[in-house]
Amino acid sequence: MMKLEMGRPACCDGRIPQEIRTYDFLDGLGIEYARIDHPPADNMEVCTAKNGILQATICKNLFLCNRQMTHFYMLMMKAEKPFKTSIISPQIGSSRLSFATAEQMKEFLDVTPGSVSVLALANDRDVRVQLLIDEDILAAEYFGCHPCINTSSLKIKTRDLVDIILPATGHTYQTVKI
Repeated sequence: MMKLEMGRPACCDGRIPQEIRTYDFLDGLGIEYARIDHPPADNMEVCTAKNGILQATICKNLFLCNRQMTHFYMLMMKAEKPFKTSIISPQIGSSRLSFATAEQMKEFLDVTPGSVSVLALANDRDVRVQLLIDEDILAAEYFGCHPCINTSSLKIKTRDLVDIILPATGHTYQTVKI
């Protein structure tokens, strides 16, 4: 049975470097977070099923690019909302958006498909990825995301994301309406 724990795991044996770096990053900023460990969550249905324990707005995090693959975006949106490029593209003044490749995901964010998280922006030291956040996420007190691996989920205050985490990564965000 999954159990909500405060902070990082007591033992990080068997955890990937990206996950450990995420905990180090959050702890270094003094961010409070709750965590649950679980089997791999490789789709949104599995992710949202954990919300009874996490009690946070579960985010769908999409890594996108424009048609020319010259601009890259991370879109944070509520899990139950469908992604429609026709709604987002005009709001950000970009050509048709599509999903970036797994190779680009690894290069820019150091994560693999299924593990994309706003926390991976800490790995984007050159600030090549623009963050787009759906207004409903910003209205939530807490949001849920992976610590750069899909076998754990974190509950973090949305204000901490906006006021502390993003400035520490050098990223800003653009609000979008989905």
